[in-house]
Amino acid sequence: MSTRTILAAAAALALSAGAALAEDYAGGAIKTMESSGSEVLTDAKGMTLYIFDKDSAGMSNCYEQCAANWPPLMAGANAMADGDFSLVERKDGAKQWAHKGMPLYLWKNDMKPGDMSGDGVNGVWHTAKAD
Repeated sequence: MSTRTILAAAAALALSAGAALAEDYAGGAIKTMESSGSEVLTDAKGMTLYIFDKDSAGMSNCYEQCAANWPPLMAGANAMADGDFSLVERKDGAKQWAHKGMPLYLWKNDMKPGDMSGDGVNGVWHTAKAD
């Protein structure tokens, strides 16, 4: 194998590892958008993120049907906490992103980026604010 081939393979491996790693940081998984004068958290695709009043810092209480309606924002196996963004371990050992300790969720009825139809559902679901 030539040195040129080895270098090309190493560069390709580094690029693919970097792309995967970027999603393991909150900056790769979580973004913000402006809404009514405040910054709302979204996933990487621009879908609104929510918090659940029945959760506590560092613990999700949304499982079974709740999680089917409100899918947790899951983190990759190599995800690392970053500033206000941390990881919550779910009952099955999987990791979920959290903001200031509160687990983050999507809402099954939001159909496109920018939708916020889950805000206020049952008085316990709220858009996740960046501040």
